[in-house]
Amino acid sequence: MAIQWYPGHMQKARNKIKESMPLIDIVIEVLDARIPYSSENPLVDELRGKRPCITLLNKSDLADPATTKAWQQYYERERGVKAIALVAEKKGEAKNLIQKISQVAKTMLGDRNLEKNPARVMIMGIPNVGKSTLMNGLNGKVLAKVGNEPAVTKIQQSTRLADGVLLFDTPGMLWPKVEDEDSGYRLAVTGAIKNTAIEFEDIALYAANYFLEYYPELILARYKLKQLPEDDIGLLEEIGRRRGALRSGGHIDIHKASELLINEFRTGMIGRISLETPEMIASKKAMLSRVES
Repeated sequence: MAIQWYPGHMQKARNKIKESMPLIDIVIEVLDARIPYSSENPLVDELRGKRPCITLLNKSDLADPATTKAWQQYYERERGVKAIALVAEKKGEAKNLIQKISQVAKTMLGDRNLEKNPARVMIMGIPNVGKSTLMNGLNGKVLAKVGNEPAVTKIQQSTRLADGVLLFDTPGMLWPKVEDEDSGYRLAVTGAIKNTAIEFEDIALYAANYFLEYYPELILARYKLKQLPEDDIGLLEEIGRRRGALRSGGHIDIHKASELLINEFRTGMIGRISLETPEMIASKKAMLSRVES
């Protein structure tokens, strides 16, 4: 099933960003460290043009550290871009980023007096990836509204930072059609797509199948299992039994079990999990290329 979510306010956000972009010097794209490929919005490159971009892998505390390192190496090797892994909620990490932004600005803008004419930096990214949290961390106080669901920020906000930087926040923005079905599921599993636009059972089966294949030890430990269930539905049934997600007659409430699995993944209770690796993406692209040729 293809998962799509592109409400009207996202098109308005795109138009507003396009209108503002001529005034912007540098773009910061915030990605979800658990799904760097799937959370990379193709509209960002289209809108920013040739402006330099700083790539951030946020929520790195929820992602598999070895996989995050592989993604950082991928960006440096394939894109010539330094991808910075961070946790936006940690103030120290956000503060260190100001120096990086300032260095890029001074290198790019040369003799420009940044105190009088600050570098205009725009934060962009998909919904629920932590842009507003990052902005609050950079500023050292709460300016942007933060929430644990997508589409909290609906207007552009700006703040003046130290070191001659003027920072613009933007609403989370997806793109009109997610072509890659796996990316659609990964976006839904991580919470980038609003819960009301998805079927929990559907995305939980996708997640359960992935966890059983790539993170079996974490599943065994989290749900205190002696052996792995045979398949994805078996895992949901096991979770339902162990978490008391039952209906009358003792039947498993698969919807409730699905919510439990997804919420425990999103909060890191299962463990540090990444949903995609550079090798997976390269393999899929190679396969598609063979099919097309």
